[in-house]
Amino acid sequence: MSSRRFMPYPVYKDSGVEWLGEIPAGWEVKKLAWITKCLDGRRVPLNAEERGRMQGEYPYWGANTIIDYVDRWLFDEDLVLLGEDGAPFFDRARSVAFHVNGKIWVNNHAHVLRPAPGVDPGFLAQVLNCVDYRAFIDGSTRDKLTQGDMNAIPIQYPQVSEQRAIAIFLDRETARIDALVAKKERLLELLHERRTALITRAVTKGLDPNVPMKDSGVEWLGEIPGHWEVEENRWLFRESDVRSQLGEEELLTVSHITGVTRRSEKPDVTMIEAESHEGYKVCGSGELAINTMWAWMGALGIAQEPGMVSPSYNVYRITSDRLVPHYYDYVCRIPLHVAEIIRHSKGIWQSRLRLYPDAFRELLTPLPPIGEQRAIAAFLDRETASIDALVAKIRTAIDRLKELRTALISAAVTGKIDVRQEVA
Repeated sequence: MSSRRFMPYPVYKDSGVEWLGEIPAGWEVKKLAWITKCLDGRRVPLNAEERGRMQGEYPYWGANTIIDYVDRWLFDEDLVLLGEDGAPFFDRARSVAFHVNGKIWVNNHAHVLRPAPGVDPGFLAQVLNCVDYRAFIDGSTRDKLTQGDMNAIPIQYPQVSEQRAIAIFLDRETARIDALVAKKERLLELLHERRTALITRAVTKGLDPNVPMKDSGVEWLGEIPGHWEVEENRWLFRESDVRSQLGEEELLTVSHITGVTRRSEKPDVTMIEAESHEGYKVCGSGELAINTMWAWMGALGIAQEPGMVSPSYNVYRITSDRLVPHYYDYVCRIPLHVAEIIRHSKGIWQSRLRLYPDAFRELLTPLPPIGEQRAIAAFLDRETASIDALVAKIRTAIDRLKELRTALISAAVTGKIDVRQEVA
């Protein structure tokens, strides 16, 4: 972004719209219905089977994204698409309106708006992404912006030359921010790959690069250190089905990313809470919990503290003194092991795969000596903590860039800053 300090307009007036506040004196406010023509009647929804028969090059738009490509189109002009239902209306960091140009197909989850003469579509899309939708959304189970409520949205309306200047400025500046975000997100991907490779190497090959190796006899493990063993889980684990009497234990959640953690530590995770947790399965510290429905994604892990999990999960107690729980917590979610879980799971579709106890008992686990397991776990604790700290910093930087992007758009389209000289 430019390093110059953005200047405000010389004179402002009350817009008459609470969430919009003051706007430049030369701007107007008009209802969306007055400056656009709604083309919703030309939309046609297609189900997955229909789209499968129509695969092609033209984007098929849903509520807030392109969800497929088809071989026919319904629109071919400068338009603005605005989510009707299912769009992230209350997440300021995500777009609900898009300027589109060219041949597209639109389903019935996005409104289709043709800007009137004197309305720049790029500017209008940016304005619609800054609307406070709380007064316009209707829907008890799913956020829905009806056509009537949409038409009543007040839109700030400068001269078209000024609209274009704002749109050009925001296209340029948001592209710069988006490029920075993309670079940081790519760095996150690389760090994730590094973390996964580090764990996989340590739990399957050990920490000594010079140790003599042997064929494990297990395809997914390949060679392992010569002094290691491989054992079936039936000799290491026993299923546990202890039920909570009062449902007052700490509620635990099982994720493919973080393993077993407190549910209270993930308040943003969408879950349907039961009225009572009585009868939930008790999971002790050091025991293995498996989210049976999502085991194929790697949703399993060792509990670090006692608690309770869903009665539909499986809980296993380690019964062998040859296996360190903390070491196995690293083993169980590496991609090679998750692939074995998928291979042993049962179900017609991957999303319906289930890892049942008989299949879990057939899984194989690499077994270094106890002392080496502890050393591997301690090494991975240190190394992953370093990577995780860097990941946290990068995510914070990404969040700040997204906040800057949102604030810049809002300031420009509401006239809080004058960007005309920036474009000139």
